Amino acid sequence: MRDPYEILGVQRSDDDATIRSAYRKLAKRHHPDVNPGKPEAAERFKEISAAYDLLSDKEKRGRFDRGEIDAEGHEVPPQRPFYRDFQDQPGAERYASNGFSQEDIESFFSQAFGQQAGRGGSGGAHFKARGRDMHYGLTVSFVDAANGTTRRLALPDGKTLDVQIPAGTEDGHILRLRGQGGPGLGGGPNGDALIEIAVAPDPQFHREGDDIIVDLPVTIQEAVLGTSVEVPTIRGPVRLTIPAGSGTGTRLRLRGRGIRHGHQFVQLDVVLPPGEEPELAEFLKTWKPSHPFNPREGK
Repeated sequence: MRDPYEILGVQRSDDDATIRSAYRKLAKRHHPDVNPGKPEAAERFKEISAAYDLLSDKEKRGRFDRGEIDAEGHEVPPQRPFYRDFQDQPGAERYASNGFSQEDIESFFSQAFGQQAGRGGSGGAHFKARGRDMHYGLTVSFVDAANGTTRRLALPDGKTLDVQIPAGTEDGHILRLRGQGGPGLGGGPNGDALIEIAVAPDPQFHREGDDIIVDLPVTIQEAVLGTSVEVPTIRGPVRLTIPAGSGTGTRLRLRGRGIRHGHQFVQLDVVLPPGEEPELAEFLKTWKPSHPFNPREGK
């Protein structure tokens, strides 16, 4: 993956708010739901989400800036000086003055550690070690994370892993695939694959625990008179009855339409017409409400 700062178009010195704002603009522009049939937009959105996942985590961002992890969050091995790094440098004679060659030294350590691990056995024949855990990142859509799905993850070595994502998976959750990490040594067990899930933001849904919240714009006429409209849910659209006299902020519940045993709440937002409405304006000049009220009272 490219440098996450470059992907989001921000500087290393920018604060969290600037990075968050840049991410939201890019995510909104490249989200697959607003670019149907454009696989390049999906890949771009995936790249943007992964970059923000790293930079929005203070610990990860700090480690990346210090060079401890790469752009994909993988550990970067520390650079340690070895004998071989100095043997060709000026004054290297002192490293070879004892009469041992580099091969002699490496052979010595190989035999020494092999015999110790094998409790007196010959060489390293009985030495076993568990393979190291491998860390990966995987971005999924909000709907896939809510409902559960299976995604195929391409590994750097060309192999693939089929990752089962449970329903209700939250952003930042780490899945462990046992035995799918680095190979063991001397017949030791393989390490595990640790996959951190990044849940991409959705333009329609957001989550409160296991409940789903959807903001639904309605007209003045729909809010005052009531109506029936189609609303999205994580399992497909359904029809919802809006009672007469509803206002901005009214929450209507769709039972069992959330995550697991949660519900979906549709929050209404009354929107004014985009152009002038002379008849409506004239009516309001003479309109006397049956139940006068002050919406700012108590605010």
